[in-house]
Amino acid sequence: MISQNKIISSASELNNYLTDFHFDETSDKKTCVTETEIENIRVKKYINEFWTAKQRGASSLHEVSYRACFKPQLPRFFIDKLTSEGDTVYDPFGGRGTTIIEAALLGRRGISNDVNPLSEIFASPRISLPEIDEIEKRLDEINFDKSKTADIDLSMFYHSDTLGEIVSLREYLIERQKSGREDVTDKWIKMTATNRLTGHSSGFFSVYTLPPNQAVSPKRQMKINSDRNQIPAYRDVKKIIIKKSKQLLRNISDAERDNLNKFGKDGRFINSDAGSTSEIGNNTVQLTVTSPPFLDIVQYSSDNWLRCWFNNIDVSEIGKKITVSKTVEDWSNVMKNVFKELFRVTKKGGWVAFEVGEVRNKSVSLDDYVIPIGIKAGFSLFGVLVNSQKFTKTANIWGVSNNSCGTNSNRVVIFTKDV
Repeated sequence: MISQNKIISSASELNNYLTDFHFDETSDKKTCVTETEIENIRVKKYINEFWTAKQRGASSLHEVSYRACFKPQLPRFFIDKLTSEGDTVYDPFGGRGTTIIEAALLGRRGISNDVNPLSEIFASPRISLPEIDEIEKRLDEINFDKSKTADIDLSMFYHSDTLGEIVSLREYLIERQKSGREDVTDKWIKMTATNRLTGHSSGFFSVYTLPPNQAVSPKRQMKINSDRNQIPAYRDVKKIIIKKSKQLLRNISDAERDNLNKFGKDGRFINSDAGSTSEIGNNTVQLTVTSPPFLDIVQYSSDNWLRCWFNNIDVSEIGKKITVSKTVEDWSNVMKNVFKELFRVTKKGGWVAFEVGEVRNKSVSLDDYVIPIGIKAGFSLFGVLVNSQKFTKTANIWGVSNNSCGTNSNRVVIFTKDV
């Protein structure tokens, strides 16, 4: 449903809102506000539980696995308070599409960019929803031939009959795309099947393996099979796709579906370097909510080799494009170009919420580097929001009492454009 809350339009209003924030009427947690200095820049930090960490606390549409994605509650928090109906919300590192889906659900226009073409495959179908009966009808029209074989050895992952069905579906989807006949139902089936390729339960096409946000190598899977004394059992590809589709669509309200119908068709997907997005006009974005790649912590291309095979994507080309910086200096140089672009596309009075995390076992806080980069690009720093699920007396000390390393306790650097 479109938010009816009062929209925050200035830094002073946002300061008051965060300072007085209570998660709900029963919460007695007070926002801890502290100040520090980074490169002679005064930085205000707001620490509280600003959104829930519950896994099922968001729309069922988000329940697809993707490496290093943030919870939907994060972009919703900022979209709800810093934008109005029809405003444009942008994510330069789109990933599984969390930001653009939340934008559409809330009645905003969305733009998602990612150099990985899998991003659009995962996100686009979830802002243009088919009905379940359309999905079932389309699957019934596809010839699932169990005798088909793949062009690579995948026997360590799949029963031969399952693999035949996967290959049949793959060939159908590739032909539909190449012929220009691919529609929203095809895209939905492609997205759902891509999400079900491998996993650790009978709800996936594969034998037991790693969680579905990454695919192990064939050699590693053979070792898993040996260690677990397992062989791939038959999985019904069509039934699994229908079951997952029903799960994804199970709690979409009429108002949310109306918003998706109205604003989902306006969603834009770009496959460019985040530092060079000429497809986006000057001064057009009200809010950016994003989380960039964190150094070389996640190997996006190698983790997605099987998904790329299924979607006929050259995984080596993705590896050349994705930012995998081994040093903070290299990472910072990439972010400088990103922030120049963000400043160009952001409206006067617009906002950037840039989620960062501690890396290298808490030895590197990327917010220390992002803050001066954003200011040099022309933005004004509002501050840093720290979403802490375990609020303690020591949580006001930066880096203390976070739940764990990484991004489990989100840190979001907030900028605004004054000129």
